[in-house]
Amino acid sequence: MAVKIRLARFGAKKRPFYRIVVADSRAPRDGRFIERIGQYDPMLPKDNKNRVVIKVDRLKHWLSVGAQATERVLWFIKKGAINLNAEAEVKKAETQKVKEKKVKEQEA
Repeated sequence: MAVKIRLARFGAKKRPFYRIVVADSRAPRDGRFIERIGQYDPMLPKDNKNRVVIKVDRLKHWLSVGAQATERVLWFIKKGAINLNAEAEVKKAETQKVKEKKVKEQEA
């Protein structure tokens, strides 16, 4: 079974709204899916943080078990709309704060 991470179209005519889903490649575009991992609203401005919303941990999981992302989902990742390193950046920032705090304590 080939698993794809792709977009499923919802919304009204000329008002598209997409869900980012994990689905069997043989399933219809808007049909059966395994898991819904996010959403994409092209009607929002490009700088809006809610334009592309995705569960990064689930995306990483599905990519790690061999799911293939479609061109559009890969485009989101490459453009930075989906930040796969978000967790690593948060941990790095926290570690930096702890180091700065220790340095201040040693100076005092």
